[in-house]
Amino acid sequence: MNTTTCYLALALGLLTISGVNAQVNPKEKFASALRAIEANYVDPTDDEQLTDAAIRAMIKELDPHSQYMSRKEAEAMNQAMSGNYAGIGIQYLMQNDSLFITQIVPEGPAEKAGLRAGDRIIAIDGQQLAGNGLSNLDIMKKIRGEKGQPISLTLVRRSSPDPLTVALTRGTIPNRSIRSYYMVDKTIGYISLGIFNTTTRSELDQALNALKAQGMKSLILDLQGNGGGYVQAAIGAADEFLNQEKLVFYSVPRDGGKDYYYTGGQGQFMTGNMVVLIDQSTASSSEILTGALQDWDRAVVVGQRSFGKGLMQKPVTLLDGSVLQLTGARYYTPAGRSIQKPYHGHAYEDNLTTRLKSGELTDAQNIHFPDSLKYKTLVGKRTVYGGGGIMPDVFVPIDTLEFSPYFQQLVGSGIISQIAFEYMDQNRATLQKQYPDFQSYEKNFQLPADLMERLAKMGITPKGNEATQARLKTMAELHLKAQIASQLFGSNTYYQRMLNSENGSYLRAIAILKKPKQYEQYLQISQH
Repeated sequence: MNTTTCYLALALGLLTISGVNAQVNPKEKFASALRAIEANYVDPTDDEQLTDAAIRAMIKELDPHSQYMSRKEAEAMNQAMSGNYAGIGIQYLMQNDSLFITQIVPEGPAEKAGLRAGDRIIAIDGQQLAGNGLSNLDIMKKIRGEKGQPISLTLVRRSSPDPLTVALTRGTIPNRSIRSYYMVDKTIGYISLGIFNTTTRSELDQALNALKAQGMKSLILDLQGNGGGYVQAAIGAADEFLNQEKLVFYSVPRDGGKDYYYTGGQGQFMTGNMVVLIDQSTASSSEILTGALQDWDRAVVVGQRSFGKGLMQKPVTLLDGSVLQLTGARYYTPAGRSIQKPYHGHAYEDNLTTRLKSGELTDAQNIHFPDSLKYKTLVGKRTVYGGGGIMPDVFVPIDTLEFSPYFQQLVGSGIISQIAFEYMDQNRATLQKQYPDFQSYEKNFQLPADLMERLAKMGITPKGNEATQARLKTMAELHLKAQIASQLFGSNTYYQRMLNSENGSYLRAIAILKKPKQYEQYLQISQH
């Protein structure tokens, strides 16, 4: 019998067997397939790798938000969500095989050891950085570690050519939930919340108390770009703004029952006018908070339609420490809205691309909700919609040039950070003397023309008509000024403040809060 005949016979045999055992238990079928691969595949196989691949494939058949994480992936996720990590407290920039410190975290090991922005790290624990092709991730792994572990850094400072070796001990470094907070003017406060983690509530308490001490009477809560996080953290955030026993959301699991989640009435800002900023990337726990504030007519929502994730994941830990994050329930806003958008097809993941093509990010008239998705808010009885994210009360179109190839290259490549750092490194002492505070910088700083010329020399030039080129140049200049400000004053808060000066939703929020009657009209407060 030749080889072809053997394989044909084997195939016919398999067909016969499969016909006889068509009703085999699917679990037994999977185990049988794994044994068959192990016994018959031409090369050696790894059962763990095959099982992991099979689990990931199974998860893909469920929904876009259920996922499988290996033990190491789960540990990394838990650390990221814990609100802190063990390190030395620096932000840095890799440039030409050198590691430059751009910011120092207050009260961290680096600050206590006397490290300064502008210091160049040439070796970590005696290992030279130059010539080793280390990535940012490699550097991060070397700097981070366990709390209490020693680390040695060899530095070079502009003021001295001689290397300096500094011994530090790794400590707990906060991984902030709040990106920045500050007073916009004498009465309007601003908080930018980047993620919902275990420290969100305590950070909000601290920020709200600080802003109230400075005279805050109204608040802008910025959830733009906030992709979510822990649901319990969103409930805690809602508790800051809603009175006791207000429903935040309810969930409906597989059995059809309902679980209700209420506020505890221990908030720091339960009165006072409030605006929430959202965009197309505002998702999950951010939408839970936004939906609750909108349904209770507690805040005016400004921006673009949010992402539309209304599924709750439940972690299931497997025997080896790996974790299945399985969708265990759908959640609904206090008014009964499901904000989950349809998730069949590739368009779900291409969220931004799909919305740009549809025109909805530039004109609210391109957003359509059927009457079946209409709901009423609980106080003002305003019309709101479910079925595809939170629709803002006040729509603000995006600047589509933010997604132009020129601007994406500037922001994504790190070129802006590099140019800003080099300028700061050469002029730090002069700038610190000339601009002792952010207010003087914001009012008087003029960007040197040669910084923009550097971009042109690198071949990075805006395309389009004269007006488009002028606008792109203005946007690039603003980001350069923002990067310089964050490095000059040692905080990303100042980066955010500079960018906010041209953020349409932010400016609209200020305008609304400065006109109390207009604010009330948006919420229809005066009618009830």
